[in-house]
Amino acid sequence: MTSLVRVALGDRGYDIHIGGGLLARAGELLAPLARGAVAVVTDENVARLHLEALLQSLRGRGIDARPLVLPSGEETKSFAWLEKLCRELLGLGVERSGLVLALGGGVIGDLAGFAAGILKRGVAFAQVPTTLLAQVDSSVGGKTAIDVPEGKNLIGLFHQPKSVLVDTSVLSTLPGRELLAGYAEVVKYAALGDADFFSWLEMNGTKALAGDPAALTHMIAHCCRMKADIVARDERESGERALLNLGHTFGHALEAVTGFSGTLLHGEAVAIGMVLAFRLSEQLGYAPPADRQRLIAHLQGAGLPVRIGDIRSERPSPETLLEFMQHDKKAERGKLKFVLVRGLGNAFVSGDVSLDAVRAVLAE
Repeated sequence: MTSLVRVALGDRGYDIHIGGGLLARAGELLAPLARGAVAVVTDENVARLHLEALLQSLRGRGIDARPLVLPSGEETKSFAWLEKLCRELLGLGVERSGLVLALGGGVIGDLAGFAAGILKRGVAFAQVPTTLLAQVDSSVGGKTAIDVPEGKNLIGLFHQPKSVLVDTSVLSTLPGRELLAGYAEVVKYAALGDADFFSWLEMNGTKALAGDPAALTHMIAHCCRMKADIVARDERESGERALLNLGHTFGHALEAVTGFSGTLLHGEAVAIGMVLAFRLSEQLGYAPPADRQRLIAHLQGAGLPVRIGDIRSERPSPETLLEFMQHDKKAERGKLKFVLVRGLGNAFVSGDVSLDAVRAVLAE
């Protein structure tokens, strides 16, 4: 079973191919984009599992595929590794009319996409995401960035891919914790804009996470379709696209305070952040408590953390978290912007939330 989702951005539009066994078809699907040396950027963990299969597919179509293997982990999304990657791409002879191919999760997609965007003032790139989180979220929409001590994804640019190949079968090799972290982003789509999809997840989410091909493909395609529609209407996040940040203002602060380490994965931070956003919405009188409890029940049932106390580290103070929030790229004129909800599936953006209300939620 395969699905095709179109990101409608005019002459910069592209297709998202979703289904099992797409690594074997990568050469066929990407051949029209390949010019000269094609750099395949991946990390050590993904390289062991999937690099050879991808190289065989590409080379079988006569594509001059050359791998670049980077260290695994969020720490690679840095200025130091951005510079190293750009210089290695130059060393490989990647031309301005060439292609950079990102094989991996969000870290590789962000870093390779950023490098492609600035190399020779812009080289095309394509995404082959290997984590659930990247497949439903970060590989689509053209956001690329690196982290700095002040916060996550603060240095970057918009650079849309030319194609996205989502091979659902690679998820069978993903560690359980990583799979669940990606599932938090799936729940985010339902929580921000589709209550019916949330009900579907309550009935079928476990089946999809267990690897049922039909349920998995449907789930990923639905998320990609939601994001593609939003990106087509608001590519550069001047309005509606900000809804995709539900839980992220809290979540990015939690990631920053834990040092962007394995202590807290991005999806785990988003799960906690969503619950905090629902609690803040509830406290401000927008959302009923029952919806937050329903969200908590589903996230906990899947095995995701739902409160700050679930993080295996010293609990950060509200003031420390607020300090990191002040650096959030979504802040405007010194005021924080939050994605709030009027209930499950009904999110909105507010720039008028008092710090006292946020502090109270963080202190609970």
